[in-house]
Amino acid sequence: MKLIQKLREIWSIDELRQRILLTLGLIVVYRLGTYIALPGIDPTKLDQMSSNGSSGILGLVNLFAGGAFNRASIFALGIMPYISASIAIQLLTLAVPSFQKMQKEGESGRRKLNQWTRILTVVVTAAQGWGYAVYLRNTDGGAIVQSLPPVVFWASTLVTLTAGTLFVMWMGEKITDKGIGNGISLIIMVGILARFPIAIAQEFTARLAKGGLIAFVIEMAFLIVVIGACILLVQGTRRIPVQYAKRNIVQGGRMMQAGGVRQFLPLKLNAAGVMPIIFAQAIMFLPATIAQFASSGAQNSSILMALSDIKSGWYNLLNFLLIVAFTYFYTALIINPTQIADDLKRNSGFIPGIKPGKNTESFIDAVISRITLPGAIFLGIIAILPAIIMMFGVDQGFAMFFGGSSILIMVGVILDTLQTIETYLLNRHYDGLTSSGRIKGRQGNMYQTSM
Repeated sequence: MKLIQKLREIWSIDELRQRILLTLGLIVVYRLGTYIALPGIDPTKLDQMSSNGSSGILGLVNLFAGGAFNRASIFALGIMPYISASIAIQLLTLAVPSFQKMQKEGESGRRKLNQWTRILTVVVTAAQGWGYAVYLRNTDGGAIVQSLPPVVFWASTLVTLTAGTLFVMWMGEKITDKGIGNGISLIIMVGILARFPIAIAQEFTARLAKGGLIAFVIEMAFLIVVIGACILLVQGTRRIPVQYAKRNIVQGGRMMQAGGVRQFLPLKLNAAGVMPIIFAQAIMFLPATIAQFASSGAQNSSILMALSDIKSGWYNLLNFLLIVAFTYFYTALIINPTQIADDLKRNSGFIPGIKPGKNTESFIDAVISRITLPGAIFLGIIAILPAIIMMFGVDQGFAMFFGGSSILIMVGVILDTLQTIETYLLNRHYDGLTSSGRIKGRQGNMYQTSM
């Protein structure tokens, strides 16, 4: 009954209802687009094509695309080129002075950076679209209509994939502006969740054939434990007490005292969100890409084979180390102890027992360094957990949901969406979604880009 009452309250808020309907409508459009085949592809042979690339790193790419990669869909590349372009632009704001200047120009600078991100998205999509066309030719050229000239197929594929990615990018931005939550994150999550029921059904069928239903129950119980651990990772914070000195202010023609209260500075255990995993995976995709275009002798190289196999020990060790390193790197990008210390000093705030200025900056930096280490290690373990799970005979499609960026994206996006809905309810004097406490999401920490 409480659930029905909450749904009624949510539906009674006109603005929230319109935002939810818009979000659901665009998500439906996106999912329908993942089933529309590229021009020049014979739909009757797509089932045969879907078996290719269903394992290894390409299986991970297909997971993020919601199955569109294997279906040779117009949305086969999904939103990933936009994410790659956003990451590149963000890195340029650190290295190129002109981009640093744009970042400091406020709203106008943000619009310029968004425009550069869109331009780079077109370039990245065109490059990946060419690689995808090569992949289609090499893996199952029989699915391509033979009467279609190769030049026409290549041109139509590049144009269609670029237009598809830009359309998905537009839908994500529209959801962010007029819908619920972060549109780009929601699109990624929907693509991942679309594969979840299929993965469960396949794993259940496989275990049933082997007479191991108890093993399936254990797997589901462990998955729930992993989800709970990811929620703790996403919501974990270290609260530093901050005291604000009393000061006299003039309000309404009267002298009043402000400050004198204790607040808290929340520092997240995993401030970098899922970005370290995305950075690491982008680098780990390179060996597989090199192997795809290399000669047969180079493809048989033990190093390339080990770094292209997500089950190998060297792949997971390097992936773990990269994630730990990128966690520290990305945390340093988004949290500036100097700026925090200056803001506290400017607003007459101080940490009890710590002098303002340099001492406060050093203290905050030390706290961030200490809490980032366990967060980075736990993030690395989550990233390599699917490979560990596969060692126990679990199918790769189902094992991917035990860790990696997929589960962190799902947990983070769901928490963010629930937090947004709860804010609307509380602002209209309704009770929150939970009876105790408030839902805490990532508050934008997942993608600190122009998304």
